[in-house]
Amino acid sequence: MSSKKAISNTIFAAVTIILVIVAAVGFGLYLTKPPTTKYVNVTQPVYINKTVPVYVNKTVYVNRTVEVPTPAPSSGAFMNGQVITFLYTAQFSCTPSLTQFFPNETQANQVAMGCEVGAAPNASQLPPNAAPVYVVVPAFAGLSIFGVQKLGSTPQGYPVFHYNGQNYTVLTQCGASGTEAGCADHMMYIYSPVFTIVEKYLGINNGVFGLPEGVLPTPAHDHIVTFSTNTSIPWYIVVVLDFNPNIFPNPLTGQCNAIVPSNQSDPTALCLNSYQNVQKAMSTYDSAVASANQGNPIWEALGKPGVDVISAPSNMILYFSDPNIYPYPSPYE
Repeated sequence: MSSKKAISNTIFAAVTIILVIVAAVGFGLYLTKPPTTKYVNVTQPVYINKTVPVYVNKTVYVNRTVEVPTPAPSSGAFMNGQVITFLYTAQFSCTPSLTQFFPNETQANQVAMGCEVGAAPNASQLPPNAAPVYVVVPAFAGLSIFGVQKLGSTPQGYPVFHYNGQNYTVLTQCGASGTEAGCADHMMYIYSPVFTIVEKYLGINNGVFGLPEGVLPTPAHDHIVTFSTNTSIPWYIVVVLDFNPNIFPNPLTGQCNAIVPSNQSDPTALCLNSYQNVQKAMSTYDSAVASANQGNPIWEALGKPGVDVISAPSNMILYFSDPNIYPYPSPYE
């Protein structure tokens, strides 16, 4: 029994590691159809049948089929430099609808289920007790953030950063939506006027994927919060575009590595594993940004900003608890 349990624990740990890590535009003719995904509403426990050994008379065991709860969807996150856990408890919501902010985008509203980046509801429109979650997108990796292999992403949906003849896979806490690394209970598509700006910069005037103009898959990203709670609450998303690869953290360790030369004495000092560093990075000029983003249509279309990050509000709400525990199991468990 102990041997079987040890093997079972080892397999479970290995599978969990793969799922969590792998859970870190074909413009024009590249793509023929948009990616697809499935969402699970986990507000109620979900049970599966599982055959387990049951002891009889303490020495002999027989197999019995029992119902066990499936684990809640989860991902990693950062808080004050620490790696913590998100436990998703319900499907996302996008309120009020994006047509309140962009009244001419009726079709986009339907496809993106009302989800947008670029405007924000006022406080009275937010759910009670809602708190901000900062979603950090590695925009320095260009169009690969949308999870399309022909645009440079990995098969799992992680972005890839190209610099000085080398390719760097950018592990994120959530891969692009519709990919193997995508997180549960996230919106499949979102609308943003920034997407429209990038599309028009590339000479695209009718959208991609067969989607309305300005609608794209949710890009790969990390999460930052300012406090933890064991109780599920609503969190409203603030999107942060990171143009500096030196300050994008490893999702497993929360640490940053200097990849591109910088004018800063400590190129990784503003590692984006805390909200305090996000605030500082929004007003910090770093020469690494220009070096890292040559040929990046996102950076170029937005006017080649010299600061590390820029942010944008949204109408998107996620529901999760964020206990202050490390999300990734030890390989030795």
